[in-house]
Amino acid sequence: MRASMRVSDFDYALPAELVAQHPAPRRGGSRLLHLDADGRLHDRKFSDLPGLVGADDALVLNDTRVIKARLAARKSTGGAAEIFIERVTGPREALVLIRASKTPRPGSELHVDDVAVRVVARHDDLYQVAFAENIDLVLERSGSVPLPPYITHAPQADDAERYQTVYADKPGAVAAPTAGLHFDDAMLRSIAAKGALVEKVTLHVGAGTFQPVRVDEVEKHRMHKERYAIPPGAFERLSGKRVLAVGTTSLRAIESAALTGRLEGETDLFVYPGFKFNVVDRLLTNFHLPKSTLLMLVCAFGGKESVLNAYHHAVQNQYRFFSYGDAMLIERG
Repeated sequence: MRASMRVSDFDYALPAELVAQHPAPRRGGSRLLHLDADGRLHDRKFSDLPGLVGADDALVLNDTRVIKARLAARKSTGGAAEIFIERVTGPREALVLIRASKTPRPGSELHVDDVAVRVVARHDDLYQVAFAENIDLVLERSGSVPLPPYITHAPQADDAERYQTVYADKPGAVAAPTAGLHFDDAMLRSIAAKGALVEKVTLHVGAGTFQPVRVDEVEKHRMHKERYAIPPGAFERLSGKRVLAVGTTSLRAIESAALTGRLEGETDLFVYPGFKFNVVDRLLTNFHLPKSTLLMLVCAFGGKESVLNAYHHAVQNQYRFFSYGDAMLIERG
């Protein structure tokens, strides 16, 4: 029987100054650390990527669009609170995280400007709430860009543009599929000109992507559910191609569909070492937090020892980490 993996096995030391607080001055201006199938590392520029794809390749992009998911609220008593949309479940209904001095009870109300938000029920750390007005209208009017907690500045005007991919189309995410932030339209045209297939899927990234793993044994962790959709005919178009998933969310969407046979639905797929990949051959991703489920996924894909060695190399060579940081291309051996 295989011994349980420990969350602490996926730790690494990261100097705080390597956490990117702002994106590169222009899309595509980041560095690219390339981990090839033989475990060798190559220091590249992200602009080198079109030279690493050809007619035998297929890029899978996540076309989700980030919504303004963070809402300043007040309690009926006048105290401050914050509502963070985890998942919109209806025109006026959502599952949310609530930050307040006291735990809100079912039946209580919060207010976002002049809109009442009733707490319907609690499900673990999430609350089911009902808005008195259409949620999309409230978010557009009162919401702010949901920057990750490790980005310390308040959302600025350029965050609304740069914390969104150029191909974002379907609203629903509360965090950006950050590997896609590196692409501009010119690079996508360059890749298509090489004969590579570009396929778009959708996975609406939930707030669970920011939640720490609270167990010691990896296998005991449970993921939040996220909605995904794969276009009809996608697997036929990808057949015979070398599939490059742009981001962990694209990978989870396409591998979830391959496992379940369902082209759309909800997934709580947790990928960690030992997982058998059915579709994806290459992964483009950013650098992820220590002891996170995203780092576990990357270790499953590229090999734990090789990936952690690559992270050590990235720290030593001053790569920029996390959502606004540099990128990594991983080839599955």
